[in-house]
Amino acid sequence: MVWWEVVLLVLGGLLAGAINTVAGGGSMLTVPLLVLAGVPGNAANGSNRVGILTSNLAAVATFRRLGVDGLRHASRVVVPVVLGGFIGSYSVGRLLDDATFERVFGLLMIPLVILSVRRPGSDPSEQSWSTAKVVIVFLLIGIYGGAFQAGVGLVLLAAITRSGFDLVMSNSIKVVVNTVVTVVALPVFILSGDVAWGPALVLAAGFVAGGWLGAQASFRGGEVLIRRVMIVAALGLAGRLIGIY
Repeated sequence: MVWWEVVLLVLGGLLAGAINTVAGGGSMLTVPLLVLAGVPGNAANGSNRVGILTSNLAAVATFRRLGVDGLRHASRVVVPVVLGGFIGSYSVGRLLDDATFERVFGLLMIPLVILSVRRPGSDPSEQSWSTAKVVIVFLLIGIYGGAFQAGVGLVLLAAITRSGFDLVMSNSIKVVVNTVVTVVALPVFILSGDVAWGPALVLAAGFVAGGWLGAQASFRGGEVLIRRVMIVAALGLAGRLIGIY
């Protein structure tokens, strides 16, 4: 790695860690940055998980210090998410080669950007989902998160707020669930040889700071600005991966 790639990955990890904690979709920035640094597509997907794990651990700790503990509310969705995360992480590397992964990832950015524009609702009067619906929804989210990661925080946030939690508590629950998904998925990528440790650890350094910053920003209501930055970055990088320019 050259110096500018190190700087790019640290700064990208910082921004993405904050975005992931506040809303989601930070991996739409970091996976293309890893590809830009010369990491193949599936290895970029696996390497990104190292930073995701450190970011979420930092965010969980920060939320707890701020008095927002999502851990006790996450138990209902952890099992289907873990099962889905294992299925998704185990299958993606066997179904898609690097070139196909990069193109699929670029195409997935477009609906994720549209999703990110919409602020999740938090109406406490909404009826909570049945156990069967919770299992199905979070199993599918886990499969997606285990396979692609990018934007899974947005989907989790939208689903969790349907249970009547406000955005701050939903974010705290989300980072707990995302931590569990990553703990399950990361070993699969490591055993498959899909982690480039040098770039992964450099990126993780930025992710840790971003996770702390994102939890602070989420607690203080600063998600609007970060979401706008994410939309601009994701649209630009989607065009690059799809091959528009």
